[in-house]
Amino acid sequence: MNFKRLAKQATIVTLSTAILAGGDGLLAQAAPKDAKDHNEDYGISHITRSDVSDMINQHGNSDFTVPEFDASTIENIPSATKTDENGNEIVMDVWDTWPLQNADGTVAEYNGYHILFGLAGDPDNPNDTFIYMFYKDADDKSIDDWKNAGRVFDDEDKYLADDEYLKDQSEEWSGSATFTSDGEVRLFYTNRTEFNLDKELYGKQTLTTAQVNVSEPEAGTLNVDGVEDHKSIFEGGDGSVYQNVQQAFGNGEIDWNENHTFRDPHYIEEDGSKYLVFEANTGTEFGYSGEESLYNRAYYSNSNKYFQDEKDKLLESPQRDFAELANGAIGIIEINDDYTLKEVKDPLIASNTVTDEIERPNIFKKDGKWYLFTSARGSKMTIDGIDDEDIYMLGYVANSLDGEFKPMNKTGIVLHQDLDPYDVTWNYAHYAIPQENTDEVVITSYMTNRGYFEDEKSTFSPSFKLDLNSKKSSVVEDSILEQGQITVDE
Repeated sequence: MNFKRLAKQATIVTLSTAILAGGDGLLAQAAPKDAKDHNEDYGISHITRSDVSDMINQHGNSDFTVPEFDASTIENIPSATKTDENGNEIVMDVWDTWPLQNADGTVAEYNGYHILFGLAGDPDNPNDTFIYMFYKDADDKSIDDWKNAGRVFDDEDKYLADDEYLKDQSEEWSGSATFTSDGEVRLFYTNRTEFNLDKELYGKQTLTTAQVNVSEPEAGTLNVDGVEDHKSIFEGGDGSVYQNVQQAFGNGEIDWNENHTFRDPHYIEEDGSKYLVFEANTGTEFGYSGEESLYNRAYYSNSNKYFQDEKDKLLESPQRDFAELANGAIGIIEINDDYTLKEVKDPLIASNTVTDEIERPNIFKKDGKWYLFTSARGSKMTIDGIDDEDIYMLGYVANSLDGEFKPMNKTGIVLHQDLDPYDVTWNYAHYAIPQENTDEVVITSYMTNRGYFEDEKSTFSPSFKLDLNSKKSSVVEDSILEQGQITVDE
């Protein structure tokens, strides 16, 4: 039960009663400009239209600008190859990646190795999206040092799991991995079904986990020796807190502007409890979507003037339909020690009317504060002045895991990039990795759009450093690292 929201509603009722008792003058003064106007934040934090609009004024600031990379130095990942059914070698694209991490978010060391999980596949087959395991000696940093242990899951693993949701799996999408106190590798990822209307499959996304068994058959080599405890944790949303796929697509009329998300589980621990933070959309109890959302001041600004002006403009804008659908959220669930669902919790932050998609949430605790980062594309936003070439990593900070999460750098901007998608150095899915004994974090990402070039594949971007200072952050000058580097020596 959302006690904060109930308390707020009670306050609104009391205030309304007082206004009515105060006479016509007070009532007229308090009346909204439009009868549909309201101000309801549902007891959670919001990425507001005002904040995102103000980010435009921070474009070009070196503190927030992704460094420029030299395209001539960019390499494909040498080990990112596989053999097809005819014995032909395929050089794969590799895009979203995440390291094996300790419970505090720092990079874990597994028997002297660093392990990286990532999405990889045939550049000519957009449906070839599966998780591979890469590894290297913990002291090595070059892209050439990353070796490929192959796919984590065999094709039959989804059936052997005897899980009602895994049997329909079509692709494996992003997640996270933790090195448990028992010395095991625990993977969290997104199970996605195909989008097949005849089968009533709508690309449903399910938060999923498995223990990955790893061995070292000889010095310098790691193997994936299968998985166990492979199971679904949270299937597609509950509808009330988080939108489910049936709400988005199961009504018989597909709106192809709808972008349902329920993915990218990120594992964290706090006070002995286990949680997953993930990308989602708000459900019916947290604003949902639709025309009513366009009249909610909480999604705009604390300023009533900005609310009225921006609302009037949005109502006449070609972005209106997209803004109605936009209900992105970063969700959180608590899980049991056996990695099953324990409690569905209120969203940490939502982006109603701003964007339907805030991706790859990444959260960790540092110096008593919780830092929450998420990737966002200008092409999915509904803000004038932001276009398809704008790429962001947004950041928010709170004193507790429950929030309130407030925007870093006043607006939420942490990283910005404005590049032609056909530039080899175009990069996305920025991921902040905390380092031990320093306020600097390492930022990783992938570079080069999938399938855009014949010879250049999606690959590890050069990493770089970001300095964190409470609600402020800044890109560290001249801090470009090796492609795929995940730690730095301080």
